[in-house]
Parts: sequence; C-alpha cells; structure tokens
Amino acid sequence: MFRIIFVLDIFDRRVVHAVRGERDRYQPIHKFSKICNTSDPLEIIKALRPREVYIADLNRLQGMGDNFEIIRRISRLCSSMVDLGAASLQDVKNGLNIASNVVLGTETSTLNLIGEASQHYPGSINVSIDIKNGKVLTRDKKLEIDPLELIDILNNYQIKDLIILELSRVGTERGINREFLEKAAINSDHDLLLGGGIRDLEDLLLLEGLGLKGALVATAIHTGKIPIGMIQQGRNVKS
Repeated sequence: MFRIIFVLDIFDRRVVHAVRGERDRYQPIHKFSKICNTSDPLEIIKALRPREVYIADLNRLQGMGDNFEIIRRISRLCSSMVDLGAASLQDVKNGLNIASNVVLGTETSTLNLIGEASQHYPGSINVSIDIKNGKVLTRDKKLEIDPLELIDILNNYQIKDLIILELSRVGTERGINREFLEKAAINSDHDLLLGGGIRDLEDLLLLEGLGLKGALVATAIHTGKIPIGMIQQGRNVKS
C-alpha cells in the first residue's frame, strides 16, 4: 500500500503553510487552505481524520519552546512521526513519549546520533535527508556527501522509513525530480518516502511507479488537488 502522509508544520500552537523552508515567511494555514477555516492543529486533525501524520515542531526546531502537549494529543488520534530537531538520545526519548516515531533530519542531527538512536530504538527512528539545491543540508561534516551515497550508508542502520525532503520544493507544487528519485529508490533498502513539490494524484502515481512507498503531502491537500479521502484511507493511489 502506498502511504499518503498528511503534514502538519506547527508553530506557536498553530498549523502554518510551509514554503521552501523559509520559516520567517510562513503564514497560518487557514489563510491559504481551501479545506479548513482554522489553523488549530487538533481541530484540523479532528475534521480531516488522517490515518498518518508527519509533524514538524517548528518552535522546537528553532529553539523557541515546543508544542509537545499538542503533538501528544494528536498522536492519540492517529499514527504520528515527529521532527523536533533532536540533538541527543534524550531528545529522541522525549519525542517517542509524544509520537509513534521520531524523525532525525540531516539539517539538525548528526550521523553519530542516527547510529546511536537506531541502535537504542530500532524500528522507531525515521531519517530525513534534507536536500536544498541538490545538496544534503547539514552541519555535520560526515553528512556532507552526495545524497545517493548517504542512502547507501544508511542502508546499514536499523531505521524504519527514509525520507527525501526536498526543501526547495516544499509548498511550491513544482513537481518531482524523477531521475534522482528513481536512483534513490533503487539504492535504498528502507521504505522511501518523499516530501516536497508533490502537485497531484499523477505525481503520486509516478512516485509509486518509481518504487517509493509513500509521500508527505500538505499543500496539494489544502488546494484540493489531492482528495481528503486519500489521507483518510491511505489506499493505493491506483484504486
């Protein structure tokens, strides 16, 4: 089954519309969305009833507090994975106390932490290869390598899902990098998910055909180009 995972970017207890990773320009989602008239995370979840969500705690990622209590309440309603900018095993533990899985993104994490976390919490760690302008976004010298090479390295780690997060495409509906994703799917031993640039059902079908196992979507849901029922049922996109 191809997984269609609903994305919530939460800042100051509100869902915001993420565009290209430019966090200072994010606006409350209800100003953009065609399907909801609120930016309250719990109200959105109760209304849309997604099967699975990816949550980015933007406060925590920027060192400006956190949204842990809201995330904990969301996780009682659906399966969840959370990126809270974990920088230590204690951060990972804190994340697993409020969500089903923790996402370690290359933007904030290190290869050493990914290794330690995957050993301590096998099957509960997802890794996000954060890519901007074709390069891995990171502060760790060990991660400053070609994305395909990093995929090969991560094949040796006990992680659950591997996410390709195209930050320069987030919120833009620019479409997907077919050539790169085809190579990535071939290289990865883990279930591969894509976030960023997804426009419509045609893109989802293309991703499934390339061998990816799922997609992180927000903008195309809020514009109505992907039906709400797709995130509620998590059904195969060909059905």
